[in-house]
Amino acid sequence: MRHTFFCIDGHTAGNPVRLVAGGAPLLRGATMGERRLDFLARFDWIRTGLCFEPRGHSMMSGGFLYPPSREDSDGGILFIETSGCLPMCGHGTIGLVTFGLEHGLLHPRVPGRLRLEVPAGMIDIEYTENQGRVTGVRIRNVPAYVAATGIGIEVPGLDALTVDVAYGGNYYAIVEPQGAYTGLDALGARRILELSPQVREAVRARFHPVHPADPAIEGVSHVLWADRGLTRAGSRNAVFYGDNAIDRSPCGTGTSARLAHLHHKGLLAPGEPFVHESYIHSRFIGTIESETTIPSPAGPIPAIVPLIEGSAISTGFNTIWIEPEDQFRHGFQVI
Repeated sequence: MRHTFFCIDGHTAGNPVRLVAGGAPLLRGATMGERRLDFLARFDWIRTGLCFEPRGHSMMSGGFLYPPSREDSDGGILFIETSGCLPMCGHGTIGLVTFGLEHGLLHPRVPGRLRLEVPAGMIDIEYTENQGRVTGVRIRNVPAYVAATGIGIEVPGLDALTVDVAYGGNYYAIVEPQGAYTGLDALGARRILELSPQVREAVRARFHPVHPADPAIEGVSHVLWADRGLTRAGSRNAVFYGDNAIDRSPCGTGTSARLAHLHHKGLLAPGEPFVHESYIHSRFIGTIESETTIPSPAGPIPAIVPLIEGSAISTGFNTIWIEPEDQFRHGFQVI
């Protein structure tokens, strides 16, 4: 049986977003977190078919819009990308909301505002429009916090590194300039792709974070390379995810994690805008809205409420077939 998926393709700050507007499976579960686990158990072939080659590529990401499961929500989002179904995706949210609003797939109860459920929790959206185009989206993300600091690792080619881990919807190993790592341009994209899996595995061997409010959210999945030249106004970064991808956007959950990290270090205060540039120099604006805490069995964990602002562009419609006769119907990766 042929499975047909109607998609709206585009990008947020350079990184691809594929909104699957037709063909979403019916999922079991009372929350988007439960629906995410059901999708992974029964329908992960849709993710790999749409994100992996030959229908996708190493950077492909996107998601589905679902009806609200709560009375205080305007809808739900399930994220898909080459690395899996993320609990939260910032650049994906900006793209999916933009395309959904522009094509009548989202219906806010209050113009200019949305409240959406994602697997990581509830997020609030503010957006601006001009002549039918969504010109900007600001996400009030789930609370972000620093999970660990001072993790010492050894990576061939960089020798000893000290890495911190922060959460912004996903867990990030944050590498700041030190020793042989002097900055993004000196390292280059090829070396980032070569070294990041080693950094991630070394951190995983030393530390395994589990979110105190949802044990299904666990483990370091991303590596954020912070650039030199940090100021209170901003800096540049490169986020590695999946097996072979550098985020072309500044990364929304990565920016959230970085805001928590800088606040923890005393370098960023609530209300200060922070311009976060990507590897290709596209920009998000991040702001700490407020300080908060996350409950845990060991006591409240200091956290921040991050605001992430950016914009997305749709590039076209795409009807994709997945047929049983295709030997590559579930996709493949060449790494």
